[in-house]
Amino acid sequence: MKFLILLLTLFFSFSMNAQDLVYKPKNPAFGGDTFNYQWLLSSAESQNKLKDDGVETEKKTELEKFIDNLNSQLLNQVSRSLFAEQFGNDGISEGTYTFGSLSIDVYPSEGGLTISILDTTTGEQTQVIIPNP
Repeated sequence: MKFLILLLTLFFSFSMNAQDLVYKPKNPAFGGDTFNYQWLLSSAESQNKLKDDGVETEKKTELEKFIDNLNSQLLNQVSRSLFAEQFGNDGISEGTYTFGSLSIDVYPSEGGLTISILDTTTGEQTQVIIPNP
């Protein structure tokens, strides 16, 4: 009996076929099909139980949109005139400039023209590097 079970096991093991296992990711961020993006996003959003209550979803009327656009254009015009008044028509030149509590240092560096902006009230600082052409 044991011999028969051993013989049947060997017979069936030789007749089995195998194939390569190939992993194909579903997420397009990891090499998957790009058509899966919308499906993954909608699936994640439907499972999201967290909702942001602080976001107002009110639609603006045409008048409110117009007022916002007008305010934006006016502020843009004021900032352009302040820029032209401070830097002139030639653009930004080297030096130190002060706008209220902001201290701006403009100097050439290895990477190009460096603009360091320091908020003197909070101590926050940032740099903008404009590469040489």
